[in-house]
Amino acid sequence: MITSPPHSANRRSEHPSTPYVDLSRAEWSALRDKTPLPLSAAEVEQLRGLGDVIDLDEVRDVYLPLSRLLNLYVQATGELRGALNTFLGEAGGGQGEQPGTPFVIGVAGSVAVGKSTVARLLQAMLARWPEHPRVERVTTDGFLLPMKELQARGLMARKGFPESYDRRALTRFVADIKAGKDEVTAPVYSHLIYDIVPGERLTVRRPDILIVEGINVLQPALPGKDGRTRVGLADYFDFSVYVDARPEDIERWYLNRFRKLRETAFQNPASYFRKYTQVSEEEALEYARTMWRTINKPNLLENVAPTRGRATLVLRKGPDHKVQRLSLRKL
Repeated sequence: MITSPPHSANRRSEHPSTPYVDLSRAEWSALRDKTPLPLSAAEVEQLRGLGDVIDLDEVRDVYLPLSRLLNLYVQATGELRGALNTFLGEAGGGQGEQPGTPFVIGVAGSVAVGKSTVARLLQAMLARWPEHPRVERVTTDGFLLPMKELQARGLMARKGFPESYDRRALTRFVADIKAGKDEVTAPVYSHLIYDIVPGERLTVRRPDILIVEGINVLQPALPGKDGRTRVGLADYFDFSVYVDARPEDIERWYLNRFRKLRETAFQNPASYFRKYTQVSEEEALEYARTMWRTINKPNLLENVAPTRGRATLVLRKGPDHKVQRLSLRKL
């Protein structure tokens, strides 16, 4: 049974000076209405990332209402397209009718904040709705410049910064999907070898929904050499989510994840990071701290966090990795 949100500090706040409605977790959870929970505890276990603590309660309280909201957005977009076709049909005898195109969702946030888990959960939950069973997920890692190119440009210490991506290829990839092309391919990135996999491509075939996940997906377009504003990746999004947390919490999660990877994936002889299993834990963690303080934290503060205000929905996590509050953009 769904109960009304408590009338206390959890009260919804709406400020005319911001474009967002701020909601407590309890208020947001109540918005799931009677939507059934489509995932089991075992499925959630498979979907969550290393170090994430997401459980069925988190799925029920946070991601179930979000899947309902997104389903409503997809339906409304279809209705809007129908209205546009009616208008264009009246104006041009049907010559300008717009066919259905994929609904595109962007998921942004810092390294280690849990955005991959969010993207995987949304993919699994949205695919259970009968209106849009074909849900694809793509990470922007595949559009990082190959290691040789990063080294040639002196960008290895800037990996993950906007300039380390082939932004034009990434935007073209999403634009082609949004245009309704039958088949679009993308490069594949391997975290094992820390590089693009030569000759391997990911193929996406006309999904109902595409989820694009990456730290910089909400970056505005860079101006062209002629000074004109270009179309950016986020311009193709129908909805976007920013996963937020305090930098000090993210650093702790980052170090914990590095420690667990050192005990698991880094043990693979083919792993780029295997060398950190051959030294003491403290030496390995000191490297991870340096990576955070010189690369990941500056990127978060300079490039990632400033895009938070471009998101449709902001999920704010507490120190325990659980979502505490949410901010939803007003229409």
